[in-house]
This record gives sequence, structure tokens and C-alpha cells, in this order.
Amino acid sequence: MEEQAEMENLRISYKNGSRNIIFGKYEMGRVLGQGTFAKVFYGKNMSTQESVAIKVIKKDQVKKEGLMEQIKREIAIMRLVRHPNVVELKEVMATKARIFFVMEYVKGGELFAKVAKGKLKEDSARKYFQQLVSSVDFCHSRGVFHRDLKPENLLLDENENVKVTDFGLSALPEQLRNDGLLHTQCGTPAYVAPEVLRKKGYDGAKADIWSCGVILFVLLTGYLPFQAENVMKMYRKIFKAEYECPPWISNDARRLISKLLVANPEKRITIPGITRNPWFRKGFTKPVTVSVEESSVENVEKDEIESNGELEMVTTKSSPSFYNAFELISSMSSGFDLSNLFENKRKPASLFTSKCSASAILSRLESMGKKLNFSVSCMKDFKVKMQGKVEGRKGKLAVTAEVFEVVPEVAVVEFSKSAGDTLEYNKFCEEDLRPALKDIVWSWQGENNYQ
Repeated sequence: MEEQAEMENLRISYKNGSRNIIFGKYEMGRVLGQGTFAKVFYGKNMSTQESVAIKVIKKDQVKKEGLMEQIKREIAIMRLVRHPNVVELKEVMATKARIFFVMEYVKGGELFAKVAKGKLKEDSARKYFQQLVSSVDFCHSRGVFHRDLKPENLLLDENENVKVTDFGLSALPEQLRNDGLLHTQCGTPAYVAPEVLRKKGYDGAKADIWSCGVILFVLLTGYLPFQAENVMKMYRKIFKAEYECPPWISNDARRLISKLLVANPEKRITIPGITRNPWFRKGFTKPVTVSVEESSVENVEKDEIESNGELEMVTTKSSPSFYNAFELISSMSSGFDLSNLFENKRKPASLFTSKCSASAILSRLESMGKKLNFSVSCMKDFKVKMQGKVEGRKGKLAVTAEVFEVVPEVAVVEFSKSAGDTLEYNKFCEEDLRPALKDIVWSWQGENNYQ
């Protein structure tokens, strides 16, 4: 029973009345946010009733833009940074067309929404800044540099605690060049360190600290430190660290900001220096972190994005079996070659994918078998058995077809020889089966002809 329940959780997306269930595990609800390649939905774990956020990424778009490595890197990074003030990545799942990030649901919204209403009280700003620095310190200890820190990427939970999110532009140590520096110019201009803008290489940790300084200034003032009528003038101010603190900021906070917003990264305060600062230390409690296994982009490619273990199926009476999306994700990108998913002991088989419904495929298989002068019997569990009427070299040829659902719009059909001669079976597949089913076939196994 436990094994069956576990396999049920591997189901891919399907509609259940008005409820949208993915992988038999999460119910998807309203849209929380939307970007160029992704949407974020509210979701609920159907077993635990825990609220989650589900980020759905369109695989074809990120491939087209050459961003698949960035997606893999984001997964690897989120695995590394398990911290109370970082949004938790719970699991990653995938289908042919989409990648699903199941993340901690943070219902308090963006810190930016608070700042947009005006400056914060110093105690509130200090609390958020302490949590931000703690999370950034932990990320740096794991070799992760965020590179896009800003209030929009800081969420608040129900207890008003900061949760850092959006690691899409983050960097890992393997991105360092021979000079030991990062060279990709990225981030949001108003929060980016001057050395990043200069395009001469930069220390990711020191660049993050500058961004923390800008955030602290924004929290205490309600506006950006470097403002100008155009971007180039703003850059000039950033290069010179040219800003003015309003009179309501305390002297201690002012002194800390002056050490954070230093144009020369070598003279900029470090995180140990920040944590020793009297203004920072007031009421500060270091959070307890969680130790996790090391991760890498290569591991992500092997697991979530491409393949993860052997084929697992679910057998039901009311719907066809489901292929596990983890195994399908790589085969979809290489012509649907699923041969590596089957045990060597299995009988010779032919597979094709179809965009038709399971019931339509079964009906078509039945009519095809009769036209080819086979005795046809529809079995339970979405199987069709076809028995030849002519004696062959090793008796009458018997073929079994089974339909598996991948997602509502894609099914996999597997043919296998259950009796008869293998050469006759192969001839049947090439000369009879393929021509007869060509109008319902999306792609045959191993053929790179899908769209």
C-alpha cells in the first residue's frame, strides 16, 4: 500500500474537475507573479496541506534563449543555501515542456512594498538588515554570490522575517576566471556596485555588500542613494559613491552606511566588520542554519532537469499509467529516445508519442488491428492485444500495445511482441504499424521529428 501511494505521487499534471493537480501531489491555484519565462502559482501539498509557491518555467523558451545552464545553476544554488532567511527550494519536477520549482510560500509579499510607502523605523530597518546580512554571509560561506540584491528580491513571511529569493543571476565559484574574479555585468543598476559597472572583474562578495548598503539606505530613507535624471549621471554618482544622508538617520547608522557604500571594494567593510558594528549588533541573534550536501550544476542536470533513476509507472483502472517526468525530460530533448529507460530483459518494443487522448488512441489501435486482419481484444489497464491469424516461423504473431499518459496533452504508446518471430514482428512494425498510425503519431522513439 505504501509503495502504491508513493507511486501515485509521481503522476504528472492532470485536471480533476475544476482543480489543477500536478504530479498527483500539488494543487495549483492563483497566479502570484509572472516574468518573461515563468509564472509563479500558489500551491498546496495535498498530503500535508502545506502552502507552497510553484514557479513554472517554459523549457522551450529558456532553451531558445540559451538559459538552461542558468536554470540548472539556480537549482544548484538553492540547494546549497538552506537558511532561515532564504526561500527554501523543496523540490524540482519536470515535464516535456515545463520545469516546476516547488518553493516555500512566503505570504508577506516583497519588502519593497513596505519601502514604497515610505521610510521604516530604525529598529525595523535594523532587523531586516541583520537578517539580510546573515543570509548573505551564509551564501558567501557556500561560495554563492547573489548579484541581484534589492528590496524586490526580499520577501517577508507571516512573522515579518526576511526571505531572500530569486537566485537567477547568482554565481558559483566555477564561474570565477583565472584572475579569481567574476566578469558578468548583471543586476539592477541602482543597486549594482561600481566595480561591476566598470567591467574589469569584481569580487562577488564585495559587490553583494555594496548592494546591502544601498538596501540599508533605502530602508532608512524611503528612496535610493544614487538618483539622477538619466542612467549615465547615476553611474557617475555610483562610481564616486556620491550620496547624501538625510538628517533623520542616526549617527551610528550613518557611519555604517559610509563604510558599506565605498567605491573602492578593497576599502569596503567586510561582513565580519558589519557584524562587529555597534549599530548592527543591537538586538542581533545569529540564526541557526541547516547543513546540506554540496550541489553542482552537473548534479542538477543528472537529476531534476534530465533524468533521475529508472522508469516508474502507476497502474489504475480509471486512467492510463503515467511516465515519470524526470525520465522524460532528457528524452524529449533528444528525439524522444526512451530506450535507456527500460530493463535489458524486456522484450523488443517500439514506442511512439501522441497528442491524442488515451481513449482515442485505444479506439484507433482496435480499428487498425482489425483492418490488418488481427484478432483484437481490449484488456484492462489501457492495453490492447492483437493476435495474428496466419502461422509464422514461430507460430502466430501476437502484439501487445499499452498506453501511458505523460501529461494531459501527451501520451506514450509502447508495442511489444508477446509471441511469434522477432523478424516478423519488426517487419510488422515497419511495414504495417507505422504507416497505419502516422496521423496520430507525434514522434517515434529515437526519431528527431517532433516540433
